[in-house]
Amino acid sequence: PEMKSTGEVMGTGRTFGEAYAKAQLASGVVLPLSGTALLSVRDRDKPAAVERAQSLVGRGFEIVGTHGTADALEEAGVRCRRANKVREGRPHIVDMIKNGEVSLIVNTTEGKQAITESQSIRAEAVHYKVTYYTTISAAKATCDALDHIDDVEVNRLQDLHREMSV
Repeated sequence: PEMKSTGEVMGTGRTFGEAYAKAQLASGVVLPLSGTALLSVRDRDKPAAVERAQSLVGRGFEIVGTHGTADALEEAGVRCRRANKVREGRPHIVDMIKNGEVSLIVNTTEGKQAITESQSIRAEAVHYKVTYYTTISAAKATCDALDHIDDVEVNRLQDLHREMSV
């Protein structure tokens, strides 16, 4: 179902990953199946970012991290390239987006400076249609969705209700 007046969509499925994949597709978000994932996360998200990076590497993605994130990833054994934040000089994250080098971005921020700095990243991601997430939970949901992207099927609501009541 969709709520046309507000642009809301809903995805249903037998698993959360399948439902999330359907919701993303219905809302026009292209879930990349491969390519380069850029991770730049706040300190408290770094442990979870390691898990997301490992999951993405397992799906064939190359990982790029800003320096602090890359340090955490490499310390955990995740191979990654490094990217400069915009304030650190060129080439930087926005250049990578403009050059088509990134297919997925996970960018969590904390504090006024980080939020302000990420505005250009978000704007360019939208302009160049790069899939962009601002929370680790959305990144996890995306990994779950990628697990089910190949087996997305149309389900009748009646069938799902019947299965759930058994």
